[in-house]
Amino acid sequence: MSMMSRQARRYRYYAALAVSDIMSIFLGFEIGGMLRATTPYTNGFLLATMTAPIFLFFAFNNGSYGNQALIDWRTGLQRAIMALFEALALVLFVAFFLQTSSVVSRLVFGSGSALSLMFLIGGRWLLHRRVRSRLATMRSELVILDRCEIDPIPGAHVIDADAFGLRPDPRDPMMLNRLGSIVRGADYVFVCCRLEDRAQWAHLLKGTDVPAHVMAPEFDQMGATRLGRFHGHPTMQVSTGVMNLRDRFMKRTMDLVLTVPAIVVLTPVLLAIALAIKLDSSGPVLFKQQRLGRGNRLFELYKFRSMRTETCDANGDASTARNDARITRVGRIIRATSLDELPQLINVLRSDMSLVGPRPHALGSLAGLELFWDVDQRYWHRHALKPGITGLAQVRGHRGATLKRDDLINRLQSDLEYFERWTLWRDIGILLSTAKVVVHRNAF
Repeated sequence: MSMMSRQARRYRYYAALAVSDIMSIFLGFEIGGMLRATTPYTNGFLLATMTAPIFLFFAFNNGSYGNQALIDWRTGLQRAIMALFEALALVLFVAFFLQTSSVVSRLVFGSGSALSLMFLIGGRWLLHRRVRSRLATMRSELVILDRCEIDPIPGAHVIDADAFGLRPDPRDPMMLNRLGSIVRGADYVFVCCRLEDRAQWAHLLKGTDVPAHVMAPEFDQMGATRLGRFHGHPTMQVSTGVMNLRDRFMKRTMDLVLTVPAIVVLTPVLLAIALAIKLDSSGPVLFKQQRLGRGNRLFELYKFRSMRTETCDANGDASTARNDARITRVGRIIRATSLDELPQLINVLRSDMSLVGPRPHALGSLAGLELFWDVDQRYWHRHALKPGITGLAQVRGHRGATLKRDDLINRLQSDLEYFERWTLWRDIGILLSTAKVVVHRNAF
């Protein structure tokens, strides 16, 4: 079974939990509504309709549908019960504040709450009983053996690093692209390697956005404590992943909620820019370029073409300079106003990018005369998140050509700060701040 199919099976389990919880709430309040002779449907259905979405919000927020709920169903149940209590308390507060006692019966609310709790506990227990024999197959564990041998590990996907062209080399972006593609869909990654290679493997794994461990058998001899174990092998955790399932869900929802209407509203603008590019110079409307994305995987980024076709820089080897002769007349306008970035909304729809995140760079990008990853090896860590159309570095004014090392280091510091302190509200703040820097002195 592939890692992606295991991940899909796990997500189906989370969805089944959510459906079971919502059905429990509606069933509980519907039966509670029958206890009152007058308008049982209005009372029960109204309360269930108010409670269910609030419950889902709290449940997603506290990890009721997450990896811990998969590992230990009791933990997931406790979190779901807490989310239900919080939702009921909020509904009760709203009902009291709006003085809706004539519509909402206290008998129906009390009995419906108790029945919802009973059904929620029963539903989760029955679902756990039904799938518990398959829970182990829902976790995707990838083991990479780099010149290292270990005993067979039941259920884990084990690969040989040499066979897949993997080596701990931070100066090889194509190898990092292979590593990012291989670990995609894994819940945990374990690397068994030589002692002298562990630091480099730990460094590269931090950019994969997957909880990752490096095996360290000598810790058994030293009696080390508070370290992980994987099928009897001592491990050091070197990466925790930046976002949990809830955070990824919230960020992706915001991307879609804003991107789909934006594309519809901006369609006349997109068509006008495309026509202007066609009339101004020969060649395609869109410029496509391989960029480094989440997990150090390569993806194809879209921009409106702003340079002459014969002088376009496919690898990004040469930074754009002020009064660059390669830029067309229309290109100069759309670059100065950042309108050339609008096709990246398609990248957001395709899930290659997010609205907010570290800006994606081309493979040949230079800071002065050095490749970006040679300036600071933490550069790879910034790819633990999806790249963004805008980001913290951009709203701070760090954009344009990277003529010296500090130009990259300033951006890198902002990128690392962004995902270490990520919140949805910060994303919204960055989007609002972006309006102030759409036209910028370094946009050329």
